[in-house]
Amino acid sequence: MTTILYEHPLNERIRNYLKLEQLLAQAYNCANSDVAIANIQYSYQVFFNALFAIIDSLERGDIRGDLIKDLEKLQQSLVIWSQAPDIDTSVLETNLRETVALSSHLKASIQTWCQLKDHKLIASLKQRFAIQGGSSSFDLPQLQFWLHQKTEQIKADIKHWLSLLAGISDSLALVLKFIRQRAEFETIETESGFYQDSGEGLLLLRIKVAQSAQYYPTVSGNRFRYSIRFMLPCEKNGRRYSNQSTVFQLARC
Repeated sequence: MTTILYEHPLNERIRNYLKLEQLLAQAYNCANSDVAIANIQYSYQVFFNALFAIIDSLERGDIRGDLIKDLEKLQQSLVIWSQAPDIDTSVLETNLRETVALSSHLKASIQTWCQLKDHKLIASLKQRFAIQGGSSSFDLPQLQFWLHQKTEQIKADIKHWLSLLAGISDSLALVLKFIRQRAEFETIETESGFYQDSGEGLLLLRIKVAQSAQYYPTVSGNRFRYSIRFMLPCEKNGRRYSNQSTVFQLARC
C-alpha cells in the first residue's frame, strides 16, 4: 500500500532539525540534479534560497551545540548497546566511529560552514535575496556573470560550498536516523477522526496515511501531550474536520 508520511516534532530542537534537514535536501538536490544544473539560470533561486536559509538557521540557533549533545548521548548509548548479546558489532562499531568523528568535528573551534558567511559572492547575493524581488538580473550582474560560467565551474563552486556544510549535514542525518529508529509503526483506528495520547519522553511523531485516503493529519501538542485531528479538503473553507472512521499508522519516536 502506498502511503504518505507526515512528521511532527514535539519540541523546538527537533523542529529546528527537521527544518534544516529539508533545507539541506533542497540544496543537495539542486547540486546533484543534472537537469537543475543544466537549467541553473532558472533553478538558482531554489538553491540560493535554501543555502541562505541554512546559513541563517546556523547563525541564529544553537543547532551545533544541540547536535554535539545528541551525538554524545548517542555515543553513550552505543557503548551500552555493545554489551548486549546478539548485537551486530560491525554495524555498531561503524556507527560509533562515525559518531565520535562527527562529534570531534563539531567541537572544533572554527566551523567550516562559517566560510560561507565570508565568501564575497555569497555575501553580496544574500543581501539582495533578503529583499523581495531583489534577485532580479539587473540588480545582480555578478550573479548573471556566474550563471553563464561553464557548467563544470558552476558544479565545482556548488560542490565546494556544500562541502563546507558536510559536518553539520552528516551529524544531523545520523542523529535523526537514530531518533526515527526509536519506534516501529503500529496501526491505529479511530471512529471520529481524532486521536490523543501522552507525549512524555517523545521527540517526534511519524504518521503514515494511505495515499488513497481523502484525509490528512494535523498535529498539536508538546512533550507532555499531543493530539491528532484528521482533516478533509473543503472548497468553501479550505478544510474541515473529519468525523469518519480513520485508519493510520503511528510511530512514537
